[in-house]
Amino acid sequence: MNTRRSFMKTVGASSALMFLPGTMMPFGYKGWDIPEEWVEAEISKGKIKGMRSAGVNIFKGIPYAGKVSGDRRFRRPGPLEPWTGIRDTFELGPPAIQAPRRNEPAPAEDCLFLNVWTPANDDKKRPVMFYSHGGGFVIGSGGSAGQDGANLARYFDVVVVETNHRLGMLGFMYLDEVAGPDYTGSGNMGLLDITEGLKWVKENIHVFGGDPDNVMIFGESGGGAKTSCLYAMPEAAPYFNKASIESGPGVRMLTKDMASRNTELVLKEFGLTTKTWDKLLEIPTDEILKVQAKIPFVPPFQQKKNTGGITEPAVGGFGPVVDGNALPNHPFDPIAPAISKDKPLMVGWNEDEYTFFAWERKDTEFATLDFEGLKARLEPQFGADTSKVIETYKNARPDASPADIFVAVSSIVMMGLGSIEIAQRKTVQGGAPVYLYNFGYKSEKLIPGTDYPMGTPHAMDISFKFNNEQPPKNGEPDQPSFFGGGRPERFIASHNMAAYWTGFAKTGVPHATDLPNWPAYALETRPTMRIDTECKVIEDRFSKELAMWREIGRLP
Repeated sequence: MNTRRSFMKTVGASSALMFLPGTMMPFGYKGWDIPEEWVEAEISKGKIKGMRSAGVNIFKGIPYAGKVSGDRRFRRPGPLEPWTGIRDTFELGPPAIQAPRRNEPAPAEDCLFLNVWTPANDDKKRPVMFYSHGGGFVIGSGGSAGQDGANLARYFDVVVVETNHRLGMLGFMYLDEVAGPDYTGSGNMGLLDITEGLKWVKENIHVFGGDPDNVMIFGESGGGAKTSCLYAMPEAAPYFNKASIESGPGVRMLTKDMASRNTELVLKEFGLTTKTWDKLLEIPTDEILKVQAKIPFVPPFQQKKNTGGITEPAVGGFGPVVDGNALPNHPFDPIAPAISKDKPLMVGWNEDEYTFFAWERKDTEFATLDFEGLKARLEPQFGADTSKVIETYKNARPDASPADIFVAVSSIVMMGLGSIEIAQRKTVQGGAPVYLYNFGYKSEKLIPGTDYPMGTPHAMDISFKFNNEQPPKNGEPDQPSFFGGGRPERFIASHNMAAYWTGFAKTGVPHATDLPNWPAYALETRPTMRIDTECKVIEDRFSKELAMWREIGRLP
């Protein structure tokens, strides 16, 4: 029998807590991550120790690839060396270089660590759900509390894996044309790191009771755009079987020309030229962050020429590059990627995406708009088409206020149109099915400074699909969710979303006991699953609005 698979030992927590005093709990602990016993396993590079808590084995901070600092900056990771003894894996690894993160280790350049949640380290072949975090391409980590994978493992019998990977300038600085062959793929190092994580899964996940031949990749916001790219990358293709793109439709990425101009901007900021580019290898990471902060990482969503929403790149930001090598083509333009033709896909968005950005940017003005004010807010983005946009939405939604229309228009342009474009192109391809959704559970929480409710904002789906909206236990009071509010109905919506997602992970068809059948997208009927406390299939949803978006050239 494979010795790595057979090597699994548990030790009573009481005998091990001397090494983990209650006053020094490591990063990443949450209320339910109380070690009941320690779990040891042997993976390809050595032995590791995690914990078992409430029916889940948890391993945090497992290194999956080697050094990316020093002479490896902007390059493929160095080799990961085996270790001797038993490596503790109950603390999160450091996230990629960014501002400090709450309840996480200090960011570090060498950040290639991942986390695993599994019901058991056994011989059972469970589906693997491999998540890429959001945060555009410049912030975030695989250790964010809302995306903790324990409840998916606990209640749905799946294995969850999440990585830290390079971000920002260190993950997406395009140097292929100035730095030589050692830097091929430099503009996509963050994605290639994720691919290294997928290779690690292929080699090791059987030790954690996972099936290396049944892997779903998924991600939200920037993680959705990363997933869109992985879906189109030859190097990633052998290592996953299905994908879900959530509120982050990566239809198009940076071209080489756009990326080259970004590189010129960076070199100029540092006082360098294409001949002295290698001085970038010596610049401290805090200086890199300062320059990175001067360069927007996503285009302004009000930009008139931007038709692909907030994830579509513009000159002046860091993100994946269509380099003809690591990322041969735009993920979904002009067609869906042939390399993933036979891989089922889910794609969708939240109904009120914009309210997150209103909260983040302290935009209270939108909530008091009249129709003249609405026109003034939309004109920079839609120009001569502004009146048509407003009249279409007034006709389709006669009870909507100007604020409602502003949220609806902003939300569908940011995330919806790109999601529909992906669904259409995947359907036209004629391969594996694609499933379109809207997440619609409404939070009653108000946007600070307004009487306008959050509704279903960007990022609220994270805690819902990870089934982290849970009823209080042991008579404890219910603590309202950060975005999701305090109504107990949210627990039902969270279960529904997690059930569909894990059903898709298991079979490639989003399904769940006692929930409606979810049909594949078809151009004739355009079915969309609306996910809430009650889930419902809606055919040709937003038909009037989408006809207008097609008429003015915002949707193919």
